[in-house]
Amino acid sequence: MRNAKERLKFMRPLEPTLVEKPPGGDGWIHEVKFDGYRSQIVKDDGDVRIFTRRGLDWTAKYRDLVETAKGLNAQSAIIDGEIIVLNEAGVSDFGELRKAITRRQHDLYFVAFDLLHLNGHDLRDMPLEDRREVLQAMISAGQRIQFSEALPGKGAAVFHLVEQAGLEGVVSKRKGSKYRSGPSTNWLKAKCYTIDEYELLGVEREAGKPAFALMAERGTGRYVGSAFITLNREMRERLWQRVQEHAGAAPKGTKRPATQWVTPGLIGRVKHLRGEEDLRHASQQDFREERIQSGEQEM
Repeated sequence: MRNAKERLKFMRPLEPTLVEKPPGGDGWIHEVKFDGYRSQIVKDDGDVRIFTRRGLDWTAKYRDLVETAKGLNAQSAIIDGEIIVLNEAGVSDFGELRKAITRRQHDLYFVAFDLLHLNGHDLRDMPLEDRREVLQAMISAGQRIQFSEALPGKGAAVFHLVEQAGLEGVVSKRKGSKYRSGPSTNWLKAKCYTIDEYELLGVEREAGKPAFALMAERGTGRYVGSAFITLNREMRERLWQRVQEHAGAAPKGTKRPATQWVTPGLIGRVKHLRGEEDLRHASQQDFREERIQSGEQEM
């Protein structure tokens, strides 16, 4: 047994670069981008720790996964992966993940996609495919720790299938690449878009600048970001009329002089990147009026 001071330490993970579409050509492997918490399993003899992507020790939050990791076919290892929970459709669900961590530990999975260290050997200089081959051999089927399989086909075809399946996106990894901590173009992530409804908080308009709708999560009122208003002229005028009819006061302590705030009741349909806690690359596609008191809705 090694001295506690010699225990394996957390390694900063490689951070993929966000791109619009997966790369073409044969020099890449493509995997599903899961909607969960990037995590790292560190196994040291009989001791297992699980870290967040920023290096926080969350071992106590993942008791069941820790027990599963103790059974991995390795004396010591550092494994890069994603902790997820699946919804009824079999798709990783970030919203359900938060609940599962506190209430349903048995529903958590760790999807392993890279191996940084094994039995005293640093593997980060090994080619990607070799690291993954060793990793796959360590993992038994049917367990809470699973191997992230590469998807067959080239980037465009894989992305289309992932989008149709309602998944978050694709991570493309350069064949033969080494593992290096921090931002890297050896891994590229392409995210799919989805459309959801949010409560409209207000509209920000300044002369000569694009107009943005400020959005909040329905039910909680939590501000989630702004969406570029892409409506045609007629719908933009109708939206502005509704905004004026529903004019409200600015939230306490808020200083956004170019924003017309509204009272609850306007709902915006927003296209945005999947798998983000807040809106990213978002655009407002439509809106409707919701009559809170009567429960009636006006399209």
